[in-house]
Amino acid sequence: MRFLQSSTVAFALTASIISLNSAYALPQQASSVAQQAADEQANDPVGHAREGMTAPPGHARPPFRIHGNGPIAPISATPQAVTAPNTSRTPANVRHTYGFDKIANQGAGQTIAIVDAYDDPNIESDLNSFSQAYGLPSCVSSTGCFTKLYAAGSQPAVDGGWSLEIALDVQWAHAIAPQARILLVEAKSSSMTDLMAAVDVAVKNGASVVSMSFGGPEFSGQSYYDSHFSATGVTFVAASGDSGHGVDYPAASRMTVSAGGTTLNADAYGNYISEAAWNGSGGGVSSYSSEPSGQTYWPLPYASHRGVPDVSYNADPASGVPVYTSVPYNGQTGWFQMGGTSAAAPQWAALFAIVNAQRTAAGKARLASAYNALYTVGKSSYANYRDVTSGSNGSCGAVCQAAGSYDYVTGLGSPNAGSLVPALVNY
Repeated sequence: MRFLQSSTVAFALTASIISLNSAYALPQQASSVAQQAADEQANDPVGHAREGMTAPPGHARPPFRIHGNGPIAPISATPQAVTAPNTSRTPANVRHTYGFDKIANQGAGQTIAIVDAYDDPNIESDLNSFSQAYGLPSCVSSTGCFTKLYAAGSQPAVDGGWSLEIALDVQWAHAIAPQARILLVEAKSSSMTDLMAAVDVAVKNGASVVSMSFGGPEFSGQSYYDSHFSATGVTFVAASGDSGHGVDYPAASRMTVSAGGTTLNADAYGNYISEAAWNGSGGGVSSYSSEPSGQTYWPLPYASHRGVPDVSYNADPASGVPVYTSVPYNGQTGWFQMGGTSAAAPQWAALFAIVNAQRTAAGKARLASAYNALYTVGKSSYANYRDVTSGSNGSCGAVCQAAGSYDYVTGLGSPNAGSLVPALVNY
């Protein structure tokens, strides 16, 4: 949507979580998913996620869009035998496009946390369908690969839009780092307070990287929430937004990695051809957050203010990726072609999981201050990125234009993973 879903903390698949004495409740199957989604939309218009909506004050929304008018393939009459849609943006092709296929370690031993609002009651079965369709390793709760937690201790309401976001995040984090564990933490609502509480739950339960495909317009006092991103050895990745020029939070935090968007041009085999700035990529100069040291070191054109985004990834719904959901969104289910910076955040999170897996294997601590490390390794060798030099996200002059080196639409560029991952391992 513009889809188009301390440094050694043990992963929390322990008896204390599984038992009824756990501080966090585990999910139960919904009795009527479609009815729950309809009830949530009627009863909670603030929290309900609709394509292209702006988050009201104090809340966030998932930055999603759908390519076309609905699913690119409906749910099969026999959902146990889900067939992948006809698209060249398969997990194998996307891994090849960005160079992940050059890396043997695919996130083993690491935990990618996905933080979103509301509940997707079918996410585990939909992830399994996605994995089967593309020949990916199974990732289910019975093996310890997949865990879902309710941050507030009880099942949130079901929302079709947030469920589609969850599906995108979970499926494409798994697609890029299929050996990593997936920890989905569902916030009680879309309020920033509830979402930050879910981030805390993710950290307490062993995440080495947290993907946050949500945001709202930045605001004075936003630094109050920055303390939620202070855990040592945990990387926090935030989508930069999908409404073009403008700065969202938490992407504007000095302590997150902000992921913007591109339009990808690759052939049917996933061979990289080019990228341009996607016109929906959120980005600009923050009015409230100061410049982190990595940006000062680069330096950025507008000194002292946080630049957004830091990096970018394919996000145009027209060049988007397939996502499978059996939870109705606008009454529709099946395979959707999705993009947006919603797609960028979980795939960058997967990259950091792969980095930490290799660092752990080498006896090194997990990556710290990734938002600064990205600039340091880019300064050492800009070949670690694919510089995006064309396209724009608005009509505000140079700030809205992609250009050589850093720009406020695509950041440092998209990853050349075969080079960037080793550089971050050695950082």
